[in-house]
Amino acid sequence: MIGLLRTRAVGAGIERLDGRAKVTGAATYAYDQPVEHPAYVAPVLSAITRGRVVAVETGAAENVEGVLAVVTAATAVRTADIGDGELDVLQGDEIAFRGQLIGAVVAETPEAARQAAGLIEVAYEEWPHEVELREGGGGPPPIPDPGEDDVRGDVDGAFASAPFTIDATYTTPPEYNNPMEPLTTVAVWEGDGLTVYESTQSVHAVRETLAQLFGLDLERVRVMAPHVGGGFGSKGTVHAHLVLAVLAARAVPGRPVKLALTRRHMFALAGYRTPTLQRLRLAAGADGRITVIDHEAWEQSSRVKEFVEQCTTPVRNMYPAANRRLAQRMAALDVPVTSWMRAPGECPGMYALESAIDELAETCGIDPVEFRIRNDTAVDPDSGKPFSSRNLAACLREGARRFGWADRDPLPASRREGGWQVGVGVAGSIYPVIGFPGSAAVVRFGADGRYRVLIGAVDLGTGAWTALTQIAADALRVPVGRVDLHIGDSSLPWASVAGGSSGTTCWGTAIVEAAKAFRDQHGTDPAEGDEARGEVRENTAREQYAMHAFGAQFAEVRVNGTTGEVRVPRMLGVFAAGRIINARTARSQFIGGMSMGVSMALHEQGVRDPRFGHIVNQDFAEYHIAANADIGAIEAVWVDEEDPHVNPMGSKGIGEIGIVGAAAAIANAAYHATGVRVRDLPLTADRFVG
Repeated sequence: MIGLLRTRAVGAGIERLDGRAKVTGAATYAYDQPVEHPAYVAPVLSAITRGRVVAVETGAAENVEGVLAVVTAATAVRTADIGDGELDVLQGDEIAFRGQLIGAVVAETPEAARQAAGLIEVAYEEWPHEVELREGGGGPPPIPDPGEDDVRGDVDGAFASAPFTIDATYTTPPEYNNPMEPLTTVAVWEGDGLTVYESTQSVHAVRETLAQLFGLDLERVRVMAPHVGGGFGSKGTVHAHLVLAVLAARAVPGRPVKLALTRRHMFALAGYRTPTLQRLRLAAGADGRITVIDHEAWEQSSRVKEFVEQCTTPVRNMYPAANRRLAQRMAALDVPVTSWMRAPGECPGMYALESAIDELAETCGIDPVEFRIRNDTAVDPDSGKPFSSRNLAACLREGARRFGWADRDPLPASRREGGWQVGVGVAGSIYPVIGFPGSAAVVRFGADGRYRVLIGAVDLGTGAWTALTQIAADALRVPVGRVDLHIGDSSLPWASVAGGSSGTTCWGTAIVEAAKAFRDQHGTDPAEGDEARGEVRENTAREQYAMHAFGAQFAEVRVNGTTGEVRVPRMLGVFAAGRIINARTARSQFIGGMSMGVSMALHEQGVRDPRFGHIVNQDFAEYHIAANADIGAIEAVWVDEEDPHVNPMGSKGIGEIGIVGAAAAIANAAYHATGVRVRDLPLTADRFVG
């Protein structure tokens, strides 16, 4: 058991410490860095889906006034092969997907760079391509099988003999990361040293990758990201645009170069959530307890780089079933690289599972909330370990009370208000407590009586500046105002990525350890320059306990009986996520995830033209995301949960569990409103008309 940090600042809803700088424009993001005499980079993207570049004519581009360099595969410096095909930028002539980077123009102004990039003529040799995900795959996948099926018990026999069963297929479309700030880079070579300002979720991952690619010692690479304008996972790994920017900077030594992807570029170069085809077979006994869970999922990956969206993973830990089969199938296609998007795996996987759970509950004749509570468990169905804490049932009961679930008519399509059909739905949520060992922090005492806390973490907009300062203040037993936090710089102690809802868990633990070491070494009356270091070690409690956050999502949906228009006027999320570090920023994170869930349920859908291999709706005019008018009354609350096993703060991640289950709750409510079960997202109007 870990001794919990007993605090005053932690839990308080103090305002964001970086808030004033952001709203006044004083906060500098990557592209804003005031470097001297910057040049600007315009990328050139492939106009075919598969094949190779035969010739590139750059003469017209080079003659544009202000052009400093044109970089192609023929002129770019060679980079090391680090086993990541996405980062082999300008290292050959083969085209793996439409929108692949095949060149760049560096110019004195962004306008000149774009003009010149448009004048480059490229001749291709085109090859046949396959870009459509189908059950059974899109041709023989050349990537390795993600693994053998996970089978326990007699799935087929138990399913055949069960009194209550459902067998249904659910689909989710490709969905695209579109944070307010696109992917941006400022890079400058000075001798054999490289400085980069990057919009990233991990300055250390960027530093390590660039050092490997360009054969540099780590000490020769510095990466900074003091402020990041959102990420959702798109900035959690190194993408090809960064390599292009560094190659472009190499072509104009001593000049900083700036590269900002356009919104259209983001659809090919920023990673995205794979489409999924998920078949679920569920069975329950006469007592309403689940006896079979059979989950098979098909997904796509790029031929360039394998990425598996583990959407069968949450099934392992959510509900017990003596008979279980989990199968993950992959198809390698001629498409851009798939990658992280908020709650990868859990988000699409729980949409399918929680929709199927609702269908099984109805088949059994049991209320959906009661059905989930009946199938609750104190022991992890996968590992057999007890949960360090699991308050799913408490979330469901509290949510039902707050939402007025008792007034729900069990019959679908039974409530009308004017021309609207009205229904309510529920879904459960789960997300693991992820902890990466190795993050380190340093506490240093200054002449002004203030404590400097140094850690190479990144605040991608979630509130880390504030939460980590609160943790440090309490761990040092001083007021928040006496702590100066330093983050967003690879020259600071190593820190793990801001991803997997793990940031506060890992970085906060490092800060607590550093503060404890500081107090042990220097007492309560330190001298100027006194410092101490702390590091995150393996949490041995994981050997005894399964660690997850849980939640329950409730939604009211109205469907217009004439037009099929779908609205979500009311949502409630109740979460059990350990100790809440900052009530204000936590509520913002929960509501943000739920709002993104509304977007997933009602709008988001990338449409790929199979003839040409590109996403046709690659802008905000046609790739719809939820706007203010789509979001009704959203309330996020949490149950008190003290978990002494997860980390010294007792916290669990909150950035992603807010979206898990949200789309399923909305889809279940839409069925309750209309009696029409839609299993394919998004819930567009045409599905409810006719």
